[in-house]
Amino acid sequence: MTNEELIAALRDADAVKYGEFELSHGGTSDYYVDKYLFETDPHCLELIARAFAERVGEKKLAGVALGGVPLVAVTSVETGNPYVIARKQQKDYGTANLVEGRLAEGEEVVVLEDIATTGQSAADAVEALRDAGATVNRVLVVVDREEGATENLAEYDVELESLLTATELLDAE
Repeated sequence: MTNEELIAALRDADAVKYGEFELSHGGTSDYYVDKYLFETDPHCLELIARAFAERVGEKKLAGVALGGVPLVAVTSVETGNPYVIARKQQKDYGTANLVEGRLAEGEEVVVLEDIATTGQSAADAVEALRDAGATVNRVLVVVDREEGATENLAEYDVELESLLTATELLDAE
């Protein structure tokens, strides 16, 4: 899969929007990458799963709820690697786990996420996974908005790797 193929698929899914948008961290942007449009498009999912599969090796995968769950599921199917889900907050019922699925103490995990802006949701997932006993050194995202996620994750000793940067996505008009 090439970057051009993924960019074309995201655009075909109408996932790139222009206007004024409020972002989850409270800032605003003149563009928005609608993860729900690309995460519900089978062609986009197929391309993303293949691209992530080329990068994860044989490591256990972790998806950040909610957006990372479809991505980790299709990547798991593509690779045969098992996965866990990192919740944003504990449930008040059942097991009340922050990490759902089987995770062994010291197991190396690669976090999969949709979009990184500040990287804080990925950092929170890294902390939850580490608290559950995992070793986490890397986060893979579909799009890095290039707004501080690399630097923020570096403070957690985590490398951010993206399939696309915002620059690549927006410059491909």
